[in-house]
Amino acid sequence: MSLKYKFKNPQGLYFITLTVNHWIDVFTRREYKDIIVENLDFCIQNKGLEIFAWCIMTNHLHLITKAKEGTLLQNILRDFKKNSSKAIINAINDNPQESRKEWLLRGFKTNDGNKFWQEGNHPIELSKNEVIKEKLDYIHANPVKAGFVFREQDFLYSSAGDYLGERGLLKIEIIE
Repeated sequence: MSLKYKFKNPQGLYFITLTVNHWIDVFTRREYKDIIVENLDFCIQNKGLEIFAWCIMTNHLHLITKAKEGTLLQNILRDFKKNSSKAIINAINDNPQESRKEWLLRGFKTNDGNKFWQEGNHPIELSKNEVIKEKLDYIHANPVKAGFVFREQDFLYSSAGDYLGERGLLKIEIIE
């Protein structure tokens, strides 16, 4: 079994990417992004998640994160994925304005039920300052490169503004 993409260090700082199954663009609607924010906030408040940077793109979520001592990041992410996927699928199903409802739900359907998130998190442990800075810059530049905003700090669903002294949607820990 490969250890290439495993959480080897329980107290390590990690860059992770959570990807929607089939790369479906779910997070084009604010209400679905808000569910992700609510679930991340719950994990911060109740599960021991520490977030240092984050960004929600149309079909994936980037995080620089770690678990507080006494908790395991893989367990927090497992619970986050389980709860957020149920909430988003329910929100899609209950949204009378969702013109893509059948298509979206069909994309998540499997023989075993629904699968919103792809398997794995692609964890990359960040131990060198230059790699941390590279990943931090990458996360915050994503919305600019995608053409969503001109300036990183103008993207609401990201921690870029926090790094300029503006309070964002989530309580994060600033990397100095």
